[in-house]
Amino acid sequence: MQKPPVTYWVISIILLFFTACGSEKHYPVSQNLTRKTIGIKIDSINVPPYLKKGDTVAIVAPAGYVSDENHYIERADSLLKAWGLVPVHGKNLFAKHYQFAGTDEQRAADLQRALDDPSIKAIWAARGGYGSVRILDKIDWESLKKHPKWLIGFSDITVLSIKAYSLGIASIHGIMPISLTHPNPDRKPAIVTLKNLVFGRKLKFAIPSDSLNIPGTAEGTVVGGNLSLLVSLLGSDLQLDTTGKILFLEDVGEYPYAYDRMLYALARAGYFDNLAGLIVGNMSIKTDNEPFGETVEEMILKHVKGKNYPVVFHFPAGHVVKNYAVPIGKTAKITVKKKKTIVEFR
Repeated sequence: MQKPPVTYWVISIILLFFTACGSEKHYPVSQNLTRKTIGIKIDSINVPPYLKKGDTVAIVAPAGYVSDENHYIERADSLLKAWGLVPVHGKNLFAKHYQFAGTDEQRAADLQRALDDPSIKAIWAARGGYGSVRILDKIDWESLKKHPKWLIGFSDITVLSIKAYSLGIASIHGIMPISLTHPNPDRKPAIVTLKNLVFGRKLKFAIPSDSLNIPGTAEGTVVGGNLSLLVSLLGSDLQLDTTGKILFLEDVGEYPYAYDRMLYALARAGYFDNLAGLIVGNMSIKTDNEPFGETVEEMILKHVKGKNYPVVFHFPAGHVVKNYAVPIGKTAKITVKKKKTIVEFR
């Protein structure tokens, strides 16, 4: 039997190749590795009415349970009264359900009542801990949109603050009643700055510059809060768009590797790419682990060097006694020089 000529086999192979290629769709592979900007985009910020004497402030517990043994709610009441304000308590303020201040339903109900009550002009979270995200979607936020009021707190309360920001409402990253557990004269700046902010006074801080600061001047809307909470919101409807913003970060008691992982998560989400500026508050670490080889400041510098915006390290805000109030959603101007850094909140 005569074998087919070589040309026969060549033509057959070519036909088989094109038949196979035509049997499925082929899509071009993108080689563009530039990160896309996603996240909350706000056209304008609505600043709630500043407080005046006689206004009512509700103390509620959206997260961890409140212990009345340490008398910090009593001290918070006294402080508000000294400012000429009227404190009221959430119905379930002292409820306890495992580590929470009551069930999710109880905590959500207290926050909802405070949001809906037109006589309440500000809501002060009693403490952080954990639990705010569990009630986030149980709340009807229409009242806050229609009648803005101040949400005050930090740490776990970052979730509520960012929710308010997503609605175009400014809030306050500041001390909470639990911060008053142990009277301390060094806490006076935290108390005074909170008072000044809720009563509508501008804040201006001059602090010594850290040697690792990146000099420059920037102005923009302040966004951010607790690092762990910001990372937990990545990929959700509360992921931030930090383009042109001044990002504020703080956290407490994390292992160095945990900080490194979280900072890489923000970096890969584009948080550090197009900032106007960066303010880094307290970032305390756990030390009962083997050496990591980098400080938190060095971890951050890996992501921000060469991006041409100013960076402030060791701004006194977060889980520290001198916890300066920071208005989230309002405009800030930072001026970073070799010896002195000025931060203005307007």
